[in-house]
Amino acid sequence: MNARLSKYRIKEGKSKQVDQWMDMLNQNMDKVLIILKNENLVVETMFREKGEDGEYLYWYAVKGKEKEVQLSDEETNKKNEIIKEHFQYWEECIVQDEEMPAIATEVMMVPDHISKVMDE
Repeated sequence: MNARLSKYRIKEGKSKQVDQWMDMLNQNMDKVLIILKNENLVVETMFREKGEDGEYLYWYAVKGKEKEVQLSDEETNKKNEIIKEHFQYWEECIVQDEEMPAIATEVMMVPDHISKVMDE
């Protein structure tokens, strides 16, 4: 199991599109969860920060043990549909040429009984 936190700058003037993006993800959670299943992500959370120096999205993800997950054709179609829309928003809203410093994981506190379930 591992965790990561990533930070991305939102393009100037794209706040309303980010609102739509987050709404799209929230309203299609059944399809989003198919993507998580396929990538063996146990938790993925997006945070938004608005400050004087700009607007940012943070991604926090916890990934279980690497394993191959088989999806049905219906699940694959739903997944592809939502991924396409997700990446369209990504291209439109995220500053692509700015590399943010890595946010290092220093301590991960997860009780054994939970981490065992996460790695199943």
